[in-house]
Amino acid sequence: MSSKDRYILGIETSCDETAAAVIKNGRTILSNIVASQIDSHKRFGGVVPEIASRHHVEQITVVVEEALQKANMTFQDLTAIAVTEGPGLVGALLIGINAAKALAFAHNLPIIGVHHIAGHIYANQLVHELSFPLIALVVSGGHTELVYMKEHGSFEVIGETLDDAAGEAYDKVARTLNLPYPGGPHIDRLAHEGMASIDLPRAWLEERSYNFSFSGLKSAVINTLHNASQRGETIDPKNLAASFQASVVDVLVTKTLRAAEEYKVKQVLLAGGVAANKGLRSALENALIDKQGIELMIPPLSLCTDNAAMIAAAGDVLYQKGIFGDLKMNAHPGLPLTSYL
Repeated sequence: MSSKDRYILGIETSCDETAAAVIKNGRTILSNIVASQIDSHKRFGGVVPEIASRHHVEQITVVVEEALQKANMTFQDLTAIAVTEGPGLVGALLIGINAAKALAFAHNLPIIGVHHIAGHIYANQLVHELSFPLIALVVSGGHTELVYMKEHGSFEVIGETLDDAAGEAYDKVARTLNLPYPGGPHIDRLAHEGMASIDLPRAWLEERSYNFSFSGLKSAVINTLHNASQRGETIDPKNLAASFQASVVDVLVTKTLRAAEEYKVKQVLLAGGVAANKGLRSALENALIDKQGIELMIPPLSLCTDNAAMIAAAGDVLYQKGIFGDLKMNAHPGLPLTSYL
């Protein structure tokens, strides 16, 4: 273990995963522990903030200890502690932040506040070195954004959702089809078994816009089912799922490709929980296959959903830039993604 190496403990509690990880030099995963709460929230059809916070309180010490044990490290070996500062559920964020502050104070370690979306983007660095400039397509339950990065720590949001995020639309459509929570993987599975034979809208918005809108698409799916029911007709859920996914993926991929060409980037990054969607991954791969000079980066499934390795990876960038938090750090549920330069 070299004294020149950087060992960052990452902590993530922004929603319904309690996670801790140890990352070496911003690139190498020594441990990545995630305690999921899906079973607790499944019967409610979505995340219940109070239940999420309670689970975080129960799990945070356990996952931190397990992360250190698996990495074969102690607090004395660490360089810093990175924690998700926002955005997310305020009660959930506070559990991770207060745990990080207590550990940082007790062991005299610097603390680093990390933006959750920056973490998702830097999950890609755990697989491959980032090359700038790049475009990141961030797609999750609460976020759909196109982010331009000209260098490490530089974030320019060039497009974002005006209403429902893509992942949110997936979950709402899944509930309409009586599929269990979380709905995204079930829609993706059904889509691959059906045909995109139902005409559903694509919200392109104003010309050259990189913004997104999925509320109208969600409503169109509900209306399609309702109208069919009134006529006494049955719609194959596989075909409806395939048609819905085709509409979402078409808009996401088309706008991402146009942004990559306009901004003359070297890489396109896919990030966020919906990055696990097979239809989206495949469509991006096909769209960029003939684009010379543009490399597509998609993290493995384990790094798409919320985890602490990505928080530690982003935290390592801030550590190298000398950007730290302090013991006054608070939760910021609506924290904007801004440059750290």
